[in-house]
Amino acid sequence: MLREDGQMTAVETNTITFSVNGESVEVSAGHPHLLAALRDELGVTSPKDGCSPSGQCGCCTVHVDGKPIVSCTVSVAKVSGKAITTLEGLPESHRRDFADAFAACGGLQCGFCTPGIVMRAEALIDKKGTDLTRDDMKRHLGAHLCRCTGYVKIYDAIEMVAETRQSGTPVAVRRQGGVGSSGPKYEAADLCLGDRGYVDDISVPGMLHAALHLTAHTRADIVRIDLSTALAAPGVVAAFTGADVPGELYNGIIYKDWPVLIPEGGRTSYAGDVLAIVVAESRQLARAAAELVSVEYVVMQPVTDPVAALRAGSPLAVWNTKSNELSVSEYARGDVDEALADSAFVVSETFITQRVEHAFLEPESTLAVPDGEGHLHVYSGGQGVWDDRNDIARILAITNEQVTVELVSNGGAFGGKEDMSNQGQTALAAWLLQRPVKCTLSREESFRIHAKRHPITMEYTLGCDADGTFTALKMRAIGDSGAYASVGMKVLERAAGHASGPYRVGAIDVRAVAVRTNNPVCGAFRGFGANQAQFAMEGSIDRLAEKAGISSWAIRKKNVIHSGDVWGPGQIMDDGCKGAEVCLDKAGPIVEAALADGKAVGLGLGLKNSGLGNGFKEIAKAVVRFNSHDDSVEVRHGWTEMGQGVHTVALQVAVEELGIDPARIKVIVDTTRELGQGQTTGSRGTLMGAGSVKAACEAARAANCAPDVDHEGEYRVDWTTKLGDPTVEHPIIHSTFSYAAQIVIADKATGAIEKVVAIHDVGCAVNPQLCSGQVEGSVHMGLGYALSEEFPHDPATGFPTATTLRHLGILRPKDIPEIEVHLVECPQPNSPYGVKGVGEIGLVPTAPAVAAALHQVDGIWRNKLPMKRTGADDSES
Repeated sequence: MLREDGQMTAVETNTITFSVNGESVEVSAGHPHLLAALRDELGVTSPKDGCSPSGQCGCCTVHVDGKPIVSCTVSVAKVSGKAITTLEGLPESHRRDFADAFAACGGLQCGFCTPGIVMRAEALIDKKGTDLTRDDMKRHLGAHLCRCTGYVKIYDAIEMVAETRQSGTPVAVRRQGGVGSSGPKYEAADLCLGDRGYVDDISVPGMLHAALHLTAHTRADIVRIDLSTALAAPGVVAAFTGADVPGELYNGIIYKDWPVLIPEGGRTSYAGDVLAIVVAESRQLARAAAELVSVEYVVMQPVTDPVAALRAGSPLAVWNTKSNELSVSEYARGDVDEALADSAFVVSETFITQRVEHAFLEPESTLAVPDGEGHLHVYSGGQGVWDDRNDIARILAITNEQVTVELVSNGGAFGGKEDMSNQGQTALAAWLLQRPVKCTLSREESFRIHAKRHPITMEYTLGCDADGTFTALKMRAIGDSGAYASVGMKVLERAAGHASGPYRVGAIDVRAVAVRTNNPVCGAFRGFGANQAQFAMEGSIDRLAEKAGISSWAIRKKNVIHSGDVWGPGQIMDDGCKGAEVCLDKAGPIVEAALADGKAVGLGLGLKNSGLGNGFKEIAKAVVRFNSHDDSVEVRHGWTEMGQGVHTVALQVAVEELGIDPARIKVIVDTTRELGQGQTTGSRGTLMGAGSVKAACEAARAANCAPDVDHEGEYRVDWTTKLGDPTVEHPIIHSTFSYAAQIVIADKATGAIEKVVAIHDVGCAVNPQLCSGQVEGSVHMGLGYALSEEFPHDPATGFPTATTLRHLGILRPKDIPEIEVHLVECPQPNSPYGVKGVGEIGLVPTAPAVAAALHQVDGIWRNKLPMKRTGADDSES
């Protein structure tokens, strides 16, 4: 609905004067904080907005009169007459030192947090120089969150800058090489300095801003939506509801069950449902007006207990669905009851895992730009830009060819940006107005809207014979998937498939159910069901080992999967599985040494597939093009870069295959043609991306690298089988698996974790430095998952109770123990260069290893996440 008078009333404000990077500026006094003035009025974008105005991520750190300040917590009035320095204003030599050091050390991944950390580090180095210790860094970086790196390589980079300043010797950055070399991350320098923009850093002429009005109730009928007051607010251009959607109301990755807007006559199903989008001349005006939307509800009792939701007579949780049972994944081999009855030792336990928020540092942002000629260009940081394109076209009732969704590398995702968040609503507003519209979520809106990690309750029964050989496993699982499907059925399918971990089990009976409720939606998150299942499996193994009088390492060694063995769902494993035993063998001496030193020690062993598998035909394409006009070489692919390094993989494969100078290569995410990737998920980027770029390079060589021609290559995995297919005795559920052993070493008196040793079989480490960084970040996330992280909700309402980053229990730098990484390379047959992937497996073994270590401290078996460290102060985590 457009504003009837066609006019927008500007907000009259006073002005404030201060200096930015040495230049005097005058800004409106009406900004909510300094960060908004810098970004929205002055166009200074190196300070990033990850959580304003809570000041809990540190991404917006600047210097005020030389002191590091979190700018989203400071009013514009308080900096009147003061000198503001942003990363753009540091001396060029200092900027180069940081850019080179972070590139050389691998000190960044997605890069969103890095400019703020650099500003903090600049102040620390100015104050302490080479006397700066890691303890100093941990203490002062407590104001900063990094969700990607685990901080280890950030410390390395800051130390390198301090040493460089003292010695005057420039940082030496390795030249990027082919597969197996540890050159710098692609775009590392620009990311470090905040020069490579994210979606919210983009501004185009005539751009409007949008804000969403979310539901006040998780299960309620919408009687009336009144936009009149919002439309009359200053600066408002228009407001739209579900009645304005010209095409289909629903979108979704697998099932089209997620309404882009809940219309009058519809029903809400979770706290993130959107009822209206308000468009105004500024972000602040749009947000203020969105709060003025008035909604009349008929409120109903939400369905928040997944077990009760499955009972006969339970009300339907979700509008326009037929059942609260989203999916069932099940399979069986052998007679489990008989095998358990004949077992020498049997353990049974119920394990409970929690809902967890991804907490990527960059909140979701979308910019949609119509060209006035029937085409819409959408800038998105999502993980599936082709899915986004197709759904946007369906919402707008236009063809796919009329929509281009351009991937802008994002500030972290971990699975949380697979579903559309605000892309559909933003595209709708821009299309109807035929003007550019940007919508950026606040941190609380992000919490409410995007999917989370599944809380799963699992009943495990595991048996072994007198020698410790596993005889049978029975698993029953119920996962709370929240309201909409997302990929919830696939997460429970993956939990079911990975139920037995990397072990042989004689007989097995598995059933996992995904349930719809009115709780926060759950979907993809690093580990994708495998970590929940293997927390339970590893915990069962440790209990069984104690009962059988066998060490935790020995019982794993006896049962670890071998090539030719039948794994869980019936798959006969190939030589790629040798990595599991190699990791375990490398862990053995480390475990023994720590025990001999009087430490409490926990061991976890895990596996995680790469790719989709389960019968899905996976096809990826890439293009290599030699440009005669500037001698550059374009490597075009369609994967989302979100910090994991897929651009760097593409570059290194091209260097490996073509033998060219890496400086010639431009890596481009090309969404103008059908490259067939699908979602960037499940460590698919390295596996499928490397394969398709390799094939494109081979096509180029076959054509003598002809210039100004698109040399296209394809990589496909089309030989897997659906889980639980009764017609296939030995299905190939997945083409590729990665493996990892992790050892958690704790003080036996206090339970404080001192060290985590992570031994990961990645098949082939395309870039060992970046690969180890992925593991370090995974361990950080895994420790939080084990000890402190949770995204709780109110069972009476279904609403999340966490509203800021501090509420999530993310471990801060001071909470993270030493992390030691060992990379193992047992090649995966039929995989490009033998790669297996590393992003997904990273935290699979962490939680069970923590649980085992804490059991050695106090004798208590822990079956519920998160656990609490004995003797630890959890006040800040």
